[in-house]
Amino acid sequence: MIDGVRRFHEQDVEVKKAYYSREMGNGRFWYNSNFDLYEGVVNWRDTIACDIASWLPPPDQLPEVCRDIIIEYSNQVADLGNVLFELLSESLGLPSNHFKDMRCTEGLFLMGHYYPACPQPEAAIGTSSHADADFLTVILQDQIGGLQENQWVDVPPVPGALVMNVAISCRTNLGAGEAADVAYGPIKELLSEENPPIYRERTTNEYLAYYFSKGLDGTSGLEHFKLKA
Repeated sequence: MIDGVRRFHEQDVEVKKAYYSREMGNGRFWYNSNFDLYEGVVNWRDTIACDIASWLPPPDQLPEVCRDIIIEYSNQVADLGNVLFELLSESLGLPSNHFKDMRCTEGLFLMGHYYPACPQPEAAIGTSSHADADFLTVILQDQIGGLQENQWVDVPPVPGALVMNVAISCRTNLGAGEAADVAYGPIKELLSEENPPIYRERTTNEYLAYYFSKGLDGTSGLEHFKLKA
């Protein structure tokens, strides 16, 4: 998969232009560069992305240089995600199909980042600190590394290994995929007088609208939905 992402980004600019868009989530495969170019410190990276689960792109609409591996990798990650959701459900004392029944396994969004050399590194950063707006994030690193998690602990790359993040949305049970208009909130089976809800219910669309409006500012989008004490 890493080689496929690299092959796309290292093509001639004129070839990549056919996929260029600054509209995230436009329902197809897209490519852009420095998505926050006019918003202070630049995230100096090129990105390809595709909403795999809801679009199911015809193969001929994916770039030839990474078409086969995108399809294969996405299928494998979807299978992995189903297993992880089952394990997560069981670890919370819930039936293994709990998250699946809530339609939390329906979303799959693929992104491939590429970090070219920057002529002014003091004015840019690869990726700003942020909390992912999804349930689970599966990260495949190359040998260069640079990933940091939680309190900025280095996560060195291990050949053949994947990094799994339980993202901020999962901690409060936010759904994804085609259930975008369904209201999600704390899991009722886990609530009690001693463990009351901290955040209110909201839809995926509502959460994402706020998440993208605030940008990658290093803060969690959850605070906006926190119940008043």
